[in-house]
Amino acid sequence: MNSKIIFIAGGGTGGHIYPGVAIARALLAKDSQLVIRFVGTKTGLENKIVPREGFALDLIQGGKLNFSGGILEKIKTLFKMPVGFLQAVALIWKHKPHFVLGVGGYASGPFVIAAAVLGIPTAIWEPNAHPGMANRWLSRFVDRCYIVFPQSKDWLKNKMIFQFGMPVRKEIEEAKKAEKNDKNFHLLSFGGSQGSRAISTALSDAIIAKGPWTENLKVVHQIGALDFEKLKKKYSGHENLVTPLEFIYDMHNYYAWADLVVARGGASTISELAAFGVVPIIIPLPAADNHQQKNAESLVSSNAGKMLLQENLTPQKLIEEIEVLRRNPELMKEMSKNVFNFFQPQAAEKIAEDILEQAGLI
Repeated sequence: MNSKIIFIAGGGTGGHIYPGVAIARALLAKDSQLVIRFVGTKTGLENKIVPREGFALDLIQGGKLNFSGGILEKIKTLFKMPVGFLQAVALIWKHKPHFVLGVGGYASGPFVIAAAVLGIPTAIWEPNAHPGMANRWLSRFVDRCYIVFPQSKDWLKNKMIFQFGMPVRKEIEEAKKAEKNDKNFHLLSFGGSQGSRAISTALSDAIIAKGPWTENLKVVHQIGALDFEKLKKKYSGHENLVTPLEFIYDMHNYYAWADLVVARGGASTISELAAFGVVPIIIPLPAADNHQQKNAESLVSSNAGKMLLQENLTPQKLIEEIEVLRRNPELMKEMSKNVFNFFQPQAAEKIAEDILEQAGLI
């Protein structure tokens, strides 16, 4: 049995999973004898993505406390956490990993803290300018922290903090804009890996209303599983204008195609579109800590994108924001150059190298 094992714990959304996959691939590129195992929960998107990417996935119980649900749901989550911790201990005892990396998500907390208690070298990866509650707490117990935004340092209680950037998949790391073979304006919209009802409703209403703004316009709209069938019917008869998709696995091809992106403000999204120099209109997901809004504010302050708060989101306001950029190519060009600065190349490789050093494997 191969004894060189590294666990990557976390998931829930693509914003946690895909950076973990990028780090896993970078680790294997440096040492093909490594065994990389992922840890998630049964409710997360990792159940679809991780096996598809060819990695082993172990499941434990976990949950989120910092959310707007009822007290009963929070009590249920509290009871899951000790179970998740014991499951984590059992997995660590069984596989004896050299290193554990937490990438955020429900499984990250119990697994990382179990590893730290058992003396396994540990680290967390924090993608947001304002870290979430779990990583702020975990930062006290892990050996090191990897961050994307410099502002994260103000929130993490650890002396070993390294700003390596956002780990992205190889196909995004090697980003190349596609040459346009038409005169249309290409708009790509998505609301994170699970979709956004608020964005989908505003965008679909704007498209169905048509008007001058839809002239020479092509839209690709990733909707998410929950509302896909409903929106697909809504778009019936408008296929010449919009292509509705449930999920996009080959996102790099669509970034290369897009002139403008309308999306949520996850750090993965920002770094990926930055690699292609695609200008975004960010509609942050409202949350208790407003971490996506803070990510978007970093872009706006650098003239690298626009932000539209969900409370102000209407079909007409969305059209206005799109048209301001579409009708001003010089502004788009400047923003494209500025947003590219938010991409830090070779982040996955730098994190992988540091992990291998800390694990004593190089």
